[in-house]
Amino acid sequence: MAPNDPQWGKRGNDGPPDLDEILRKFNQKLSGLFGGKGGGSNDGPPRGPASAMMGGGLALGAGIVVAIWLASGFYVVEQGSKGVELTLGKYAGTTEAGLKWRWPYPIGDVKVINVEQVRAVEVGHRNNQKQKVTQESLMLTEDQNIVDVQFAVQYTLASAEDYLFNNVEPDVAVRQAAETAMREIVGKSKMDFVLYEGRGQIAANAKTMMQRILDRYKTGILISSVTLQNAQPPEQVQDSFNDAERARQDQVRLRNEGEAYANDVLPKARGLAARLIEEASGHKERVIANAEGDAARFRQVLVEYEKAPQVTRERMYLDMMQQVMTSTSKVLVDQKGAGNLLYLPLDKLMQLGAAGGSADALSGPAKPAESVPAATPPDASRAQQLRNRDSR
Repeated sequence: MAPNDPQWGKRGNDGPPDLDEILRKFNQKLSGLFGGKGGGSNDGPPRGPASAMMGGGLALGAGIVVAIWLASGFYVVEQGSKGVELTLGKYAGTTEAGLKWRWPYPIGDVKVINVEQVRAVEVGHRNNQKQKVTQESLMLTEDQNIVDVQFAVQYTLASAEDYLFNNVEPDVAVRQAAETAMREIVGKSKMDFVLYEGRGQIAANAKTMMQRILDRYKTGILISSVTLQNAQPPEQVQDSFNDAERARQDQVRLRNEGEAYANDVLPKARGLAARLIEEASGHKERVIANAEGDAARFRQVLVEYEKAPQVTRERMYLDMMQQVMTSTSKVLVDQKGAGNLLYLPLDKLMQLGAAGGSADALSGPAKPAESVPAATPPDASRAQQLRNRDSR
């Protein structure tokens, strides 16, 4: 209605409009839309068929509104999510993926929660490791040392209703549980174990303890993994710690070198000792065997000597002379025999034969006449032969 409408100002130029008159005008226009006619007088409400048509229109409009309101109760739950239905603010049930219906608002409501989404919480830092949160990262070890521990926790949802109703701030609850578990584990461990060899075991133990804490409070959270991203001494003592770490590495290196040298020398020494022991054992067995053999041979000779002493003595003499003469280069010639004697340098020939050069010596130049004396003529005297033998 325009400000200059004649209906304004009936009670003065600045007064409000007549509400009854406006209502009657509106009813007449509404009846005209449904095929009715207005009343004969502007002062009376519409009567007869016009009033019935207006009531039917209102019912139809109300039905459409109710249908639209009921249709608003349909909702879709995507795959990997669950719907938590509420009726008058109270938990009514949990629905799976698909097209579902619940009481429309304000009677009913639904909270669709993605239970398979991997959520992450960082402890000791935010976004990157340079943005440290020292209140969370600094922890005390069992040997009274301070370490700076930064780690991340990933989790999913095991129960949508517990996650919705038992948590005010789920990320805060996970962070507090993670910090509590990590502080307890670090407080029971040595500093070297936290910084080096025990990082994987600490992360596994922290995951187990965190899950136990969250299950105790029925948070509906399932811990997927705990990743220990950084563990180091505080920045204030980093240089001193680096010096100590270099000294420790030098100690390990020197120990490894010593062990390598020992592993190289000890087997050789053990092998040499074993060889000497075996040689000594062999020499012992050989000496014992020789002694036993000599004793057995002596006993046999003694038996034979008792039977025939003279023959045994001569045999022993001949055996001894054979042993003595075998190792000498002298040649003995029997002087009692008669006849001519042709001398050959048998000692020289044996030496050349032993050296492997007998063939070259035989094929080489002839010896001088004084080395190989000429044979004595057949008609020489016996005395001349004896003088020749003596001169040799």
